[in-house]
Amino acid sequence: MKRKHDHGFPARDAIVAFIRAHPGKVGTREIAREFGLKNADRAELKRILRELADEGAIAKRGRKIHETALLPPTVIADITGRDTDGELLATPTEWDTEQSGPAPKIRIHVPRRLQPGTAAGVGDRALLRIEKADDSEGAPYRGRVIKIIDQARTRVLGIFRKLPGGGGLLVPVDKKQAGRELNIAPSDTAGAEDGDLISVDLVRSRGYGLASGKVKERLGSLSSEKAISLIAIHAHEIPQAFSPSALREAEAAQPADLKGREDWRDLPLVTIDPPDAKDHDDAVHAAPDSDPNNKGGYVVHVAIADVAFYVRPGSALDREAVTRGNSVYFPDRVVPMLPERISNDLCSLVPGEARGALAVRLVIGPDGRKRSHSFHRVLMRSAAKLHYAQAQAAIDGRPDDITGPLLEPILTPLYAAYALVKLARDERDPLDLDLPERKILLKPDGTVDRVIVPERLDAHRLIEEFMILANVAAAEMLEKKALPLIYRVHDEPTLEKVHNLQEFLKTLDLPFAKTGALRPSLFNRVLGQVRGEDYEPLVNEVVLRSQAQAEYSAENYGHFGLNLRRYAHFTSPIRRYADLIVHRALIRALGLGEGALPEIETLETLSEIAAQISLTERRAMKAERETADRLIAHFLADRIGATFQGRISGVTRAGLFVKLSDTGADGLIPIRTLGTEYYNYDETRHALVGSRSGAMHRLGDVVDVRLVEAAPVAGALRFELLSEGQLIPRGRKRDGSKASAKPSKSHPGRSPRDKVRKPHKGKSGKAKPGKSKKGKSWKR
Repeated sequence: MKRKHDHGFPARDAIVAFIRAHPGKVGTREIAREFGLKNADRAELKRILRELADEGAIAKRGRKIHETALLPPTVIADITGRDTDGELLATPTEWDTEQSGPAPKIRIHVPRRLQPGTAAGVGDRALLRIEKADDSEGAPYRGRVIKIIDQARTRVLGIFRKLPGGGGLLVPVDKKQAGRELNIAPSDTAGAEDGDLISVDLVRSRGYGLASGKVKERLGSLSSEKAISLIAIHAHEIPQAFSPSALREAEAAQPADLKGREDWRDLPLVTIDPPDAKDHDDAVHAAPDSDPNNKGGYVVHVAIADVAFYVRPGSALDREAVTRGNSVYFPDRVVPMLPERISNDLCSLVPGEARGALAVRLVIGPDGRKRSHSFHRVLMRSAAKLHYAQAQAAIDGRPDDITGPLLEPILTPLYAAYALVKLARDERDPLDLDLPERKILLKPDGTVDRVIVPERLDAHRLIEEFMILANVAAAEMLEKKALPLIYRVHDEPTLEKVHNLQEFLKTLDLPFAKTGALRPSLFNRVLGQVRGEDYEPLVNEVVLRSQAQAEYSAENYGHFGLNLRRYAHFTSPIRRYADLIVHRALIRALGLGEGALPEIETLETLSEIAAQISLTERRAMKAERETADRLIAHFLADRIGATFQGRISGVTRAGLFVKLSDTGADGLIPIRTLGTEYYNYDETRHALVGSRSGAMHRLGDVVDVRLVEAAPVAGALRFELLSEGQLIPRGRKRDGSKASAKPSKSHPGRSPRDKVRKPHKGKSGKAKPGKSKKGKSWKR
């Protein structure tokens, strides 16, 4: 008998017990069905669930609800040690301790017969299948290793610097280890030359002097910045070389022909890409719809290179692709997911050449909404290869020799169809953050030429919106056919992060009324209110940090940022394994021939793949970011003492992070250099506040800094703050509850009545170090 209150609603502990009994499988609909609640009772049920979430009893993951601290059935975990019985213990790799408390322990069960690649040890990172343990003493979960993702690292990576008397030093590449060099004896250099990237085994660490190491491997010369990306490639163990069997398969592959395909070679599809793109895997076409029932509508065609035709499940190419997960892009090179024979040749939609493609035909109504779609396996021929600025210039009245003949028959209909699609996009109101992306341009010798912010054009938005439409169509088609797939999902912000954002916005007198369902439009209203204000970048940054991280999942919980109920990556199988899975599923669902998703690919196996490629995606992002940091640190290394303008991009108990305005470089201002008083971290304001003076340095403040130190190998910069701190006006509470702390337009990040305090300086002219009171740490 289900326990209920007198008014007919289930007791709160009964709801939690039901959720506990069905981990990861329960949503509002399932709870309502279990307790016999009608549609009219849904609002009250949601209120109860919100209360339980606020109390920390339950948590949401997409549309599924689980008991707090419950882990999904498949998780990536770090093996941290052993228990008293010698069994391995692990904790989830990604766990927010501030939000969810200490990470739960997982006791790893080792079967009598180990599968190849599942013998784990302390320090390894592994993909685990887990379940709740019957006996929760010590470890509430029991896990089994599916695959070792990363072996324990017993070596240090760095740059070899030769010493005059023989031997040398290892300069670590890890930013956290900057300044901690390692001594290498002459007999232990293994022939390393000055500037080589090397891996070193630690020999001994003494209580004084430098620790010692022995060179185990020379990984390549870093004599020029052109090879700087090698550091990130080796530090993150990104596979570079393809296996001989994969290369043989790629070389043996032949161009696709008409067998089993529709002939689209006369349809004038065009590719529109960045000017430096090496592969062209998507092409588009649009024309007015001739159907009288869709007057004013358009038909849009999106054709994507048919990678599944060449990369078959279980092949050597497939094994390489799933291990890499995605291509990795550096300023000086690309580490591709597939060999160039596939990515830059057979699957590149070059003009005038017949190429196999998987295409979708999208019927767009005059209101911009998609009315219908159909998928086709085709043979196509690109009519032209354009870049974004070139296409935009033609539409803006400046066509060139290539775009002139294409303007009326091809480009004008494309932009007309985009204008309709934009209507529906604006009505959908996805999250609209203004976060400009910088691009590093290199000279021929590999050194940094300059850093630019490419202009955002309608040509970019056109391709983006057509790709989103195609991705939605793919997800809808596979759901209709009841086939498993890998979704691109983005969870809504947690209640705690929303609360923190509300408290921050109060300090700016900006309303954030969270009533009903959480939607992107709620954030967009806030972003619209600050557009054009000096503190616009600050609010954009804080809103971004309140959001969850997008990932891949075999279970759908929607894409919050795009405000879409179902979404899958379909449009770039050359560089993303998730898209290849979606292509194979479509081929299987629609009976389109060879290269289909095998029957053995179930929801369980796809969950494992989704977890792995989410990890490789984050690995690629980190490697790309670190490489940009190192290149810019090299660029600035000869400008020690120069002054720059930037914005405070991070606030931690260690100090302030500042992003320079011209290059986007990030550097640290240690808290000890801020002045002669204690500084406390103000969580609500995202600021460091002087305990005596009340002087405040806040996230988003525009500041002037002096470059004090540059460590190019680690990509680390250290600054000295030159700007004066702002004061919290008298009569105003530190939590901002009494009055507005809105910055003035005359000085970004400073309130009109604020007085300022200059940092105390010694004879050297530099700010004197001061003691720091421990504040709350803040994860960037």
